[in-house]
Amino acid sequence: MLTIKEFRKVQSLEEAYELNQKKTNRIIGGMLWMKMQTGNVNIAIDLSGLGLDTIEETDEEFSIGAMVTLRDLETNKSLNEYTNNAMREAMRHIVGVQFRNLATVGGSIFGRYGFSDVLTMFMALDSYVQLHHAGIVPMSEFAKMPYDNDVLVRIIVKKVPLKCAYLSHRQTKTDFPTLAVAVSHHHDKWQAVLGATPHRAVIIADENNLLNSDFNAENIEKFAEYVKDTVKTDSNIRGSALYRKHLAYVLVKRALLSIRGIDA
Repeated sequence: MLTIKEFRKVQSLEEAYELNQKKTNRIIGGMLWMKMQTGNVNIAIDLSGLGLDTIEETDEEFSIGAMVTLRDLETNKSLNEYTNNAMREAMRHIVGVQFRNLATVGGSIFGRYGFSDVLTMFMALDSYVQLHHAGIVPMSEFAKMPYDNDVLVRIIVKKVPLKCAYLSHRQTKTDFPTLAVAVSHHHDKWQAVLGATPHRAVIIADENNLLNSDFNAENIEKFAEYVKDTVKTDSNIRGSALYRKHLAYVLVKRALLSIRGIDA
């Protein structure tokens, strides 16, 4: 059981940041994973009054507030047009609609959970986190950072030319993924992002430019094999390390073939 002594709806990011410096205080976000923990919280910090629940779009980028829900991401027309519906595919399997109406993107990203479809998806994009104290940090770097007491304000997705696809494998619907895969092409580079390995999501780049040289079935096969051989996997109740490597090969290949089918 999680015991909360005091609830505080903050009036500014600075107030939230100052309160969050105490280890006994916690930012609650959607409070869906946190409520499953056991412990004591002195002050639960609520960001819902700071206007961070909107997705703003300009010609250059999407700006996604920390309190935007996963359901908002799933149903946002512009985000899905930009990602060829990969954003929707990444969100729609997460538990259920009721859950996604409450879970926030800020909580999902800041948690950097090994099982996170959300982190896997955003790492495939030209994306960044805006932290109140540390400023703007590339998502790929943020995913590796240790946990601290900063406040995640928003996520920024740059509108660069993009090809993208998302696939995951689950033992049952609404379960955590056994493996999650996002493949993308931007800034003239192909990459595969693998989550639920079961570690934090990682990026495996096409270092040999196989897919840029010729985006054909043979090179797709070679890159899928390269990802399988390169990715570090481990075993847990949802699958063995060897099974995850096989899934990496299958899902990367399927995702790339789906993109090739669109380009054809």
